Amino acid sequence: MAATNFLTNNSLAVKAWAKKLYVQAIYDSYASRFMGSSSTSLIQVRDEVRKGPGDKVTVGLRMQLNGTGIAGDDTLEGNEEALVTYSDSVLVDQLRHAVRSKGKMSEQRVAFDVMAEHQSALSDWFADRIDEAFFNQIAGNTAKTDARYTGSNSTVAPSTNNIIRVGTSATTTDGSLSTVDTFTTTTLDRAVAKAKTLNDSGQPIIRPIRHKGQDKYVAFLHPYQVYSLRTTATANTVTWWEINRAALSGGREEAADNIYRGSLGEYNGIILHESARVPLCSDTTSAIANTRRAIFCGAQAAIMATGRESDSPDSKMSLKTEEFDYGNQVGISAGLIWGMKKSVFNSNDFGVITMHSYAAAP
Repeated sequence: MAATNFLTNNSLAVKAWAKKLYVQAIYDSYASRFMGSSSTSLIQVRDEVRKGPGDKVTVGLRMQLNGTGIAGDDTLEGNEEALVTYSDSVLVDQLRHAVRSKGKMSEQRVAFDVMAEHQSALSDWFADRIDEAFFNQIAGNTAKTDARYTGSNSTVAPSTNNIIRVGTSATTTDGSLSTVDTFTTTTLDRAVAKAKTLNDSGQPIIRPIRHKGQDKYVAFLHPYQVYSLRTTATANTVTWWEINRAALSGGREEAADNIYRGSLGEYNGIILHESARVPLCSDTTSAIANTRRAIFCGAQAAIMATGRESDSPDSKMSLKTEEFDYGNQVGISAGLIWGMKKSVFNSNDFGVITMHSYAAAP
């Protein structure tokens, strides 16, 4: 009886696996819940370099007109206002990794499908790398300089107007944060106020993320900052129980939605998320112990671009299988042409405010 058999290195099988691997890697990444093609997404995904050659995606920003206009029959000609535009660019580069079996006898000793495990391992690896790049970028973690961990783009330190430090002194620095400067809901309130009034300093306001017809922001806190937030009982400060009392009684019906999935709760229009990837604060030379740099985000806080795999215009990821030692060993390599970057226009962070606080292990 004749039977159709797709061998390991069959081109159709490889292309199908490549597509599945990309989808799984994105789905498994923490950052995926914040991705979208719209300019109102936290991470806007761009595909310009998938449609043609190039290693860079350029994104433009048009500032709002601020002229006074002309009243009555006064002359308008000669009083026109010029558009003010800025741009930011996201570089893309190839990132690859591979796994290889020891041999058929080694595979014989285990009860699982080694080939399937290889694919899962690569998927987990790419998902982890996407997440690390996302947090390094939006936090402006300049201590990380290896582009393999920063989405193929250099990290950019938080801009001066987009930093909030816990503390009453106007001269508070990251190095001076102390045990009295822990994270509270007041920090979140300050971030919302700053996001809505950055235009006072000549910057665009931080636009909220549009979710089911409502405007929301997202904040990422380190577990130590979350601990401070949960245990705060200072007079005149909203407590964690008060934040979540309504959500707990209502069952959090939105928990399955993307930007709500895995969230801690919501406060003042901010969906709160927890991640151990939130980095330490740092000065010009080194990281500062017992501090953390939480991140408040609005729309287009980051941009992610993907290229195309040259052998298949429809595929975002390349996947190759190779046999070694006369077919006794099989290896799989996967590659992704991509880039991720925090949005920066006119030397200012566009959709991010970092919130610096004291944050020691409890």
